[in-house]
Order: sequence, then C-alpha cells, then structure tokens
Amino acid sequence: MSTAKNWQTICHKQDLVKNSGVCALLQEQQLAIFLTSDDQVYSITNWDPAGKANVLYRGIIGDSEGEIFVASPLYKERFSLTTGKCLDDEQLSVISYQTRIQDNQVQVFF
Repeated sequence: MSTAKNWQTICHKQDLVKNSGVCALLQEQQLAIFLTSDDQVYSITNWDPAGKANVLYRGIIGDSEGEIFVASPLYKERFSLTTGKCLDDEQLSVISYQTRIQDNQVQVFF
C-alpha cells in the first residue's frame, strides 16, 4: 500500500451547497467537506472527538475573528476548518486536509 499523498477528486462543485457540509468517504476515512459563501472549500475528518460520532458535516459554519470554523451539531465545539484545532477545548482536534476546486471538481490532498 502506497503512503504517497496526491490530489484525489472527491466530488463535483455542484454537489456542494454553500455554507453547509457534505460527507464523503475517501480510502475508508469519512471527510466533512464545506463550501463557503465566497466559494472556498475545506475538508476535515467527519469524526467529532467530543461526541464520538461522525457528524461534523452537519455542523454550522461560522467565523470568529477571521477563523473559519464548523460548530459540532452535538456539543457545539468549534473546529477550525484550516487547522483542525478546537477553538473551545485545546485537548480536542480533527485533521484538516488541503482542499481545492480544479475544473469544477473538488479535490483533497490525501
């Protein structure tokens, strides 16, 4: 099994809804993918470490002092979409992935 990372196409841009998330499976890993109102795309692991469930794609996108985040639908912890760090509990974090839109395809560096 190769451990080399490269850009993986995960869906089409039209599969996303602005200011909300979708869930996708990539190499047995659930990802939460978000499209913001300014057409920026982000992806993080879908696993909520506080609620112990794959639910982050259902969270609400927000902005706090320039930090874009998703608030978990379970206990409302806010996770940075750029770094994966929890803004409310430094002991919690998720993995964030480089994500881009190339030729209307959403790609994750995975």
